Amino acid sequence: MVLHKNNSLVTLLLTTVTILSGLYLSSSYSFATSASTTASVKVATSCTLTTTGGGNYSATIPNGTSSEIEGSTLSISCNDAEGFALYAVGFSDSTVGNNSMIGASTNISTNTSGNNSYWAMKVNPVSGNTPTIENSFNNYHIIPDTHTKVASYNQSTSGSLAVTSTYKVNISSSQLAGNYLGKVKYTLVHPANEIPQQEIACDPGKICYNANTNIVEGQMGKQTPDEDELDGNYLKLWASNYKRDGYGFAGWNDQFDYSGTFYGPNQLIDLPSDLGANGLSLYAVWVESDGRIQNWDGCDGMNINEVTALTDGRDNDTYAVAKLADGKCWMIENLRLDDSATLSDSNTHIPLLPLINVYETNSFSNHLSPTSSVAYDAANSPEGWCTVQTSNCVDHSTLRTDNTVLFINNNSSNYDVSGNVYSYGNYYNWYSATAGHGKYGSDYNSNYTAPGDICPAGWHLPTNNTTINEFGFLHIALGGSDVSSSTNTNPTGVIMSRRMRSYPNNFILSGQVNGDSIMSRYGNGDYWTSTGANANNAKGFSLNSIMVNSNLSPFKRIGSAVRCIAKSSNLPE
Repeated sequence: MVLHKNNSLVTLLLTTVTILSGLYLSSSYSFATSASTTASVKVATSCTLTTTGGGNYSATIPNGTSSEIEGSTLSISCNDAEGFALYAVGFSDSTVGNNSMIGASTNISTNTSGNNSYWAMKVNPVSGNTPTIENSFNNYHIIPDTHTKVASYNQSTSGSLAVTSTYKVNISSSQLAGNYLGKVKYTLVHPANEIPQQEIACDPGKICYNANTNIVEGQMGKQTPDEDELDGNYLKLWASNYKRDGYGFAGWNDQFDYSGTFYGPNQLIDLPSDLGANGLSLYAVWVESDGRIQNWDGCDGMNINEVTALTDGRDNDTYAVAKLADGKCWMIENLRLDDSATLSDSNTHIPLLPLINVYETNSFSNHLSPTSSVAYDAANSPEGWCTVQTSNCVDHSTLRTDNTVLFINNNSSNYDVSGNVYSYGNYYNWYSATAGHGKYGSDYNSNYTAPGDICPAGWHLPTNNTTINEFGFLHIALGGSDVSSSTNTNPTGVIMSRRMRSYPNNFILSGQVNGDSIMSRYGNGDYWTSTGANANNAKGFSLNSIMVNSNLSPFKRIGSAVRCIAKSSNLPE
């Protein structure tokens, strides 16, 4: 199109609508994690944002005049009892001289003289419940260049409404003729007090880990890849040190609105070719709790690699949960239960009660035994627990990785990747992991599988007996050739380790505790099963950068991590 000298062709694109719920996708959103795998986020609330009348608008507007451009109707429905909010952000790829079409510093007006040209918008309710129009957007207002709240609705149960958005363009008399292209992106967030995040630039050569919410505990530093974190052209990511009440942490994404690639907490990723110039920003993926984890029965209704989150009623910690390649639903975060929680048959997988508690003068209780340097002895230990190697036998149930300890001075430069990272969870010896069922002695060897453990009721510690090896079955489902170590099998242990750490499997290199020493954090990941190996050892699962081993046999006194599996009506326990 040939423009007259004093005219500008203005094009407004209203084609981008994003639905964010606590900064996770509110609708069922599919994305690719590999060439053959898809996954989606399953959420607790149902919130939708649709647009009608949207499209590509163009108008020829003479310089020195203003013109109203056709608008759209936005239909919003959301059942979040804490309300919802509508945000808008504008984008433009055209700037002539000093005259930006979006995000100018002054408010819109009917004055078209001078050197200022603006795009403006207003929002008006047309049906349904009446929202609050925010930031004067009930009149024409400059289209913002960052996410800005334009309407909100507080409710007690559920609500729906429709609003219209219309647009105006003021072209200054000095504006050069040309094509101006832009778009308005609408974002629905809930609850209403949530603030949608922005794309955050990272320092050249760094990896920045963003909390991706304004309601969070903990901090993280900026990663500078070094020899310990590089494997050829692969980079080993840091596990999360963020905690958000009521939400599970499901991994990282390279886009703040989760439209990019998902990664596990310690996944190996391709080293970006432009890392030195642009850095890499990663954003925490949060999934809101879909209810109580105890006796949850939602696994059969989930698809492979679908993710949800559930809350443990014993301490109100929320965990991301996924249906993995083996067809079972696993916690994809390490258990963080400590000794303050009361265990019972109604909230725990068949605990053996009472348990010994050395902080209560060797009395018995229905709490996990807390960490103590006090050695257990035969007289006060149930069935001789820790009578072997007593100097190193302590209960690690309270060695919690607390993200508030890591930043005493609130200084993210203190981040230590091998330190108290929240994602590492708690560490448990086998006695605590099995809620008192697992003990020393020949009666608890490879023929013994503990009937109960510290997993929530309706969940269980993975089994590894003569017929069932649940870590091994997952290993095979992800492409491993057998259930044991894949170091010397095809595919190699390197490949299988990467698969086990990838999203949404999310196994973490959280290390172990031996006596009072925390070992191999960021190097190895060690996890308990419910099955004994011999008098002094129990079976576990381990992985590092080059190996996956589902037949590990650590000492029963070692502190290791716990992952739990949900029961399913169509799968064996």
